Amino acid sequence: MKIVFFDLDGTITDPKEGITKSVAYALAKYGIHVEDLDSLCPFIGPPLHVSFQEFYGFDAEKSMEAVKYYREYYREKGIFECYLYEGIPELLKHLKDKGDIVVLATSKPTEFAKQLLEHFDIMKYFDHVSGSTMDGSRVEKADILRYALRWYPDVPKKDMIMVGDRKFDSLGAAEVGIRCVLVEYGYGDISELEACKPLAIRKTVKEVQNFLDSI
Repeated sequence: MKIVFFDLDGTITDPKEGITKSVAYALAKYGIHVEDLDSLCPFIGPPLHVSFQEFYGFDAEKSMEAVKYYREYYREKGIFECYLYEGIPELLKHLKDKGDIVVLATSKPTEFAKQLLEHFDIMKYFDHVSGSTMDGSRVEKADILRYALRWYPDVPKKDMIMVGDRKFDSLGAAEVGIRCVLVEYGYGDISELEACKPLAIRKTVKEVQNFLDSI
């Protein structure tokens, strides 16, 4: 038995449409009109307030306000403007059938994350959901993992692994002392993934399954 922590956006779901439209909606509140939604893909993965600061120079207060605008669109429309990557339900079922513990560890607010798992009928494969908080008190991946680790105080960290698609997943896992496998099909380019020096990088969901079975 092992504990497998999964990122959500870019690892389980492709959230491109919903996230980029939500970001564009928020930016429009400040007179910033983005026609090329692909240019907003870097918002997929890291905490939103960090991205508004990094990519548009918002200060801390303005970035948190922008997150509220983002959620106006996301809550009503954007949340379901996404799809599961091929093979994800089969992977999750396979892990549960083996007796592994499966936990969601996402920077998306817990409320939204649970809605998505229910929407796609995959909540039944998860033992726990650890997401961010709406008030911004828990948004970094390391903090999200620390919160999840409280449920498993007696499980050795050598029996845990994080599956994600961005450097934030790998760095967060390293900060709390667990291993990480990164996927190429998400939103981190290969140079970003390699720079993190994860335990492994895999191209497809099936390759992730084979790797998890091998460790």
